Amino acid sequence: MPSDKGKEQVLNKMDKEDEENKNSKKISSPQHETERELRSRKRKINIIENDLNKMHKDDISKMQLNKAIKIEQNKSCDKTKRKIKGKLLKTSSCHESFEDVLLNMDEQLKEFCTRKQKNKDKKYKKRNKNSSCKQQDQKENNFNRSDNECETDNEFKDTSEKMIAEKLTSKETSEREDQHLEELNLNMNSEPLNSEDDSGNQESKQKEESEYEDSSTKLNLNMNSEPLNSEDDSGNQETKQKEESEHEDSSTKPKGKSKRLKIEVEDDEIPQTSNAKKGRGKKSVKQTTNLKTNIKAKGKKLKKEKNEEDQLKDEEEKKKDAEKWKWWEEEFYEDGVKWMFLEHKGPLFAPEYEPLPSGVDFFYNGNRMRLSPAAEEMAAFFAKMLDHEYTTKEIFRQNFFDDWKKEMSKSEEMKITDLNKCDFRELHQYFTEKAEAKKALPKEEKQKLKMEQDAITEEYGYCIMDGHRERIANFKIEPPGLFRGRGDHPKMGKLKKRIMPEDVIINCSKDSKIPEPPKGHYWKEVRFDNKVTWLASWVENVQGLNKYVMLNPSSKLKAEKDWQKYEVARRLKDRIDAIQTQYRADWKSKEMKARQRGVALYFIDKLALRAGNEKEEGETADTVGCCSLRVEHINLHDDSDGLKCVVEFDFLGKDSIRYYNKVPVEKQVFRNLKLFMENKDPSDDVFDRLNTSDLNKHLQELMEGLTAKVFRTYNASITLQEQLAELTNLESSIAEKILSYNRANRAVAILCNHQRAPPKTFEKSMKNIQAKIEAKMEQFAAAKKDLKNAKVDCKVKKDEKSKQVVEKKNKFVKKLEEQLKKLEVQATDREENKQIALGTSKLNYLDPRITVAWCKKWNVPIEKIYNKTQREKFAWAIDMTEEDFEF
Repeated sequence: MPSDKGKEQVLNKMDKEDEENKNSKKISSPQHETERELRSRKRKINIIENDLNKMHKDDISKMQLNKAIKIEQNKSCDKTKRKIKGKLLKTSSCHESFEDVLLNMDEQLKEFCTRKQKNKDKKYKKRNKNSSCKQQDQKENNFNRSDNECETDNEFKDTSEKMIAEKLTSKETSEREDQHLEELNLNMNSEPLNSEDDSGNQESKQKEESEYEDSSTKLNLNMNSEPLNSEDDSGNQETKQKEESEHEDSSTKPKGKSKRLKIEVEDDEIPQTSNAKKGRGKKSVKQTTNLKTNIKAKGKKLKKEKNEEDQLKDEEEKKKDAEKWKWWEEEFYEDGVKWMFLEHKGPLFAPEYEPLPSGVDFFYNGNRMRLSPAAEEMAAFFAKMLDHEYTTKEIFRQNFFDDWKKEMSKSEEMKITDLNKCDFRELHQYFTEKAEAKKALPKEEKQKLKMEQDAITEEYGYCIMDGHRERIANFKIEPPGLFRGRGDHPKMGKLKKRIMPEDVIINCSKDSKIPEPPKGHYWKEVRFDNKVTWLASWVENVQGLNKYVMLNPSSKLKAEKDWQKYEVARRLKDRIDAIQTQYRADWKSKEMKARQRGVALYFIDKLALRAGNEKEEGETADTVGCCSLRVEHINLHDDSDGLKCVVEFDFLGKDSIRYYNKVPVEKQVFRNLKLFMENKDPSDDVFDRLNTSDLNKHLQELMEGLTAKVFRTYNASITLQEQLAELTNLESSIAEKILSYNRANRAVAILCNHQRAPPKTFEKSMKNIQAKIEAKMEQFAAAKKDLKNAKVDCKVKKDEKSKQVVEKKNKFVKKLEEQLKKLEVQATDREENKQIALGTSKLNYLDPRITVAWCKKWNVPIEKIYNKTQREKFAWAIDMTEEDFEF
């Protein structure tokens, strides 16, 4: 390749010749024109060659710049790695596990960085080799082109396009490297590069862009010029061979490009948590931290939304509380008046019976049989209960069959004579599938059904009483079905008939809008009695009892009745000593009735027995109370288990719940019981001279409003207060205080014989909670071990960071200890309550003011004791009670 001075001399000579030709104004031959074009073409090729040399120099300087950047990256790598680790550890909730993961990821990152560095070094070497080879090839080509003046226009076009392609590939390479540098500069916010390097990079980039634009415009101008004349085929073949060799050399660049892209994809796939490699490594750290911050931001957003929802709910509840009728702050009506204005819509009747679809049949003695609508409806009641134990009881089956025959037509009655030959299985399957399909409805359908029920409740479930909107408890009249009863009730299986509007008495105020009966029907009666609390009444056919539509337990009428009940029990507290003295004196009375009354009152007072009502034999279950005890229900033991004068009770109480208790009694009571049971049969009454009405009449003489039931309320409430004072500890946690409350409540439930059968899911729930306890114990042991190691580490390092780690691990251990204790308390509570029903005494026998005062005194949230419904029921007690209240 000629030197620069030689090139300038040749160009000057060419310019002089051109000027001479112009001055001579001679017409040049075609040969001279061809020479002139070749010289101009050669001049342009030289310019392009100079541009390519400059670009090559720029590439070398850029590689040097990249090496300098790598050196700086390696210097700051460890420093930034520690910073990132510290930040991630601060934001992590489980430091010990996260640190291990971080170390593993760092090892992976180091391996990846070394592998990537090797690939880059190979690529740079290959690029240098390719650029030097191309430079030599270009020089040889230029010499050949200058010697060979027979080159065609097509050859020149191909070489120009090739140069443009090479220039573009070099341009793409430089652009990718510039982008890579920009990423580095963006990611290196904590440790930026020197300003000199940045400025140099920008200047070289601008220079390169300007040079590329100049060269590309020149090439485009040349390409748009007129084509040259073609030459012989041999020269064309030689130039084609050279172009093919150049194409093979230049084809390595796209391969390098594809490799680079593949490496970048792998780089994105590898998890990076350390700043071991600035650029992609730093970017991945940033992605990790961004991911964590995004997760935190989402968590905060969800928490904020939840807090906003809770605030809205609290505000709504406060509004409701503000709108709530504080009837206890008003004056009570006199002369037994309950309300002055009452308006409601009446009860909601059960829907009509839907006949069975075709394909669902009843079979008798193996033959398909179509029943009349009334008989089919009653058969459906039995079919629905086919998998229940009631349908296996002889009394249930007999009562059902007797009532079913009354609903049959004459032909059906003559044909169906044996219940054992009846096959209800298809009916049972149909109703089971129908129930399962209802359960399997999509969420939207269930929501739609719920909205329909809410609309019905809105229409029928509220009334207006004295200008206030009150909730009705049982606005839906019970649908027809089969009577079940409690225990072995003698009437189980009998048909509960459909209640019609003609059976219902409506009660409302005269100046209100009287409820309209369903079309085609009328009310039995409309009353305007403001001394009763019911809204509608009817008589059910099985037992002949009156049924009522009443207000919700949280309403004024119900709550006011509760308040009065507990106030009477509180007054009994002041009179109990005198009453006990009175019944003790009756033990030695010469009158047998007085003695029996005194002993019965002793049992009602000390054992919280119910008084017991008089019942017609065969009409109800064989349940008894104190006054109706029979000789067969009591056994007397002079000495039992080291105790003297022991009475053993064994009978069925309310709801056919067995009452069994062995209790020592006072000597005079024991003697009187022997006297009462002397010369009597097991079926004879123990208190044969006493009944419930006589007992309550005597109690009314002792204190106004006193009944046998008041003794149960008094004993339950006073027992709760005494047990809470004994069991509650100031240093106990909230969970332990709640356990104390449940134990006090349990003592009351045992006193009142509030039993229940163990829940079906009891064993499963206990296994689950035991598994949770074991898992929590393992977690607690591991946390204690980690705390011990952290303390040892802190003693060795003696720095602030290790102290903070010890503090965090200590807090974590305490938190786990509290959770473990809570689970253990929960397990104990469930085990102790397995067969005890706490709800009955809590709702009906315990003065809620005792509970509210205890919660306020010991800082226990009232929500932990009473649920939402119970808080609504006892709103009067929550509002008026202070922590110093005593029953």
